[in-house]
Amino acid sequence: MNAKDPLAALKDIHLPPPVSWWPPAPGWWLLAFLFLAGFVAAGYFLWRFYHSRAYRRAALRELQILRQAMGTDERKRLEQLAALVRRVAIEGCGREQVVGLSGRPWLGFLDRTGATTEFSRGPGRALGEDLYRPGAAADLEKLMPLVETWIRRHRQC
Repeated sequence: MNAKDPLAALKDIHLPPPVSWWPPAPGWWLLAFLFLAGFVAAGYFLWRFYHSRAYRRAALRELQILRQAMGTDERKRLEQLAALVRRVAIEGCGREQVVGLSGRPWLGFLDRTGATTEFSRGPGRALGEDLYRPGAAADLEKLMPLVETWIRRHRQC
């Protein structure tokens, strides 16, 4: 036996080179594809949502113009407001469901789609039969915020 330490004669272990990060494993490719597909799908749905509400933004701009015309004839402003609400309802729910409505059914439709009772029992009555009644007064100061809220929040049919 040798008096020398036998462990000193051993050579060090050779380690393999480190694993490269490129190319990634197939699981990472799948995860990247799923992330990209989700990102594209979310963008598409956001784009559709934004464009589906374009009529609401246009109606709110027109409502703002009606608000600024405070000094004009109140009757004419009420008629323009009623026409605006009707156009928004047609755009949101379709011509077939809206065009034939007038009076109480019209106000009931506005209440249902706006989740309120302010059209049939509140200041919104002015958009129903009161619209065609000569001498009927409408409180436009209360009606304008009601219509604005309806335009913003009504549900589409």
